[in-house]
Amino acid sequence: MEKLRMGVIGTSDHYELRVATPLKSSLLVEPYGIASRNLEKAKAYAQKWDFSRAYGSYEELLADPNIDFVYTPLPNYLHLELIKKAADAGKPVICEKPLGLNAREAVEAAEYCAKKGVPVMEAFMYRFHPQWRRAAEIVKCGEIGTVVSTNGLFSYNLKDGSNIRNIAAAGGGAILDIGCYTVSSARLLMGGEPERVVATLIRDPVFKTDILVSALLDFGGGRVSSFTIGTQAYPYQRVTALGTGGALSVKVPFNSYADTPGELTVNSGLGGRVVETEIVDQYLLEFDNFAEAIINKTEVPTPISDAIANMAVLDALFASAVSGSWEPVRKY
Repeated sequence: MEKLRMGVIGTSDHYELRVATPLKSSLLVEPYGIASRNLEKAKAYAQKWDFSRAYGSYEELLADPNIDFVYTPLPNYLHLELIKKAADAGKPVICEKPLGLNAREAVEAAEYCAKKGVPVMEAFMYRFHPQWRRAAEIVKCGEIGTVVSTNGLFSYNLKDGSNIRNIAAAGGGAILDIGCYTVSSARLLMGGEPERVVATLIRDPVFKTDILVSALLDFGGGRVSSFTIGTQAYPYQRVTALGTGGALSVKVPFNSYADTPGELTVNSGLGGRVVETEIVDQYLLEFDNFAEAIINKTEVPTPISDAIANMAVLDALFASAVSGSWEPVRKY
């Protein structure tokens, strides 16, 4: 099968660190073109990561008929604009999370791509890891009963003011960068959407970005998820789910290692066990699954409706941090 030629918009560190090497093993995706607003920078990046073409503008890449789909790992505030430009060029697009700065942008992106007949997917790589597929199966089959609560912890320590994650105007901050993961995983394990949320939030006095956030998500019927995220704290991550008949915990839920098995701890009436899943690279799975959907003309594996629902919760978290009260999650 001939590989799909991918165009990457932006010479990002994220692509270098997490995506470039896994895609060398892909049977479906060929990293074909790289675009930067600086042609010399694009050429150097292309040489380093074996791209066939380098472009001195994003528009030039999008105009290339050899590009089958595009990937954008650029900052959050550029996502909607670039998704629209890709759709105008008729290019399917996989966009880094979050899909936009708020749910309104996510809806606008979805409607625009639908009008143009172009597939779009939010790049939540963790959803493709077999440890999460197995966790979802355990919940679905009822092994731990009805999930009544989940808890998420996700943090890192980054105090560099030049880093895009610490620039408020570019969509930096904890909620958009990592809160999207703790909300997404809670929605997955709880099997639904929260009705309302309440959150506390601390901002950096210089950066003005949210650096420490704790929240409760009320799913109704007494079922509540909680999480704490931080961008100036000890690096740590863990997700647990408590059910009426057991519990499970995902050891490294989001930044799982590509050279070690995934690991779940499961406790139920029969006892406790550690479940190991196969060694995979979740980024390779993410891009291959997206490419397969394009080739087969099927729905993308993570539907755009999921991105919109996730953003609606993030919006409510921001609103609660301002009001100091429970805020409803808007339905779209």
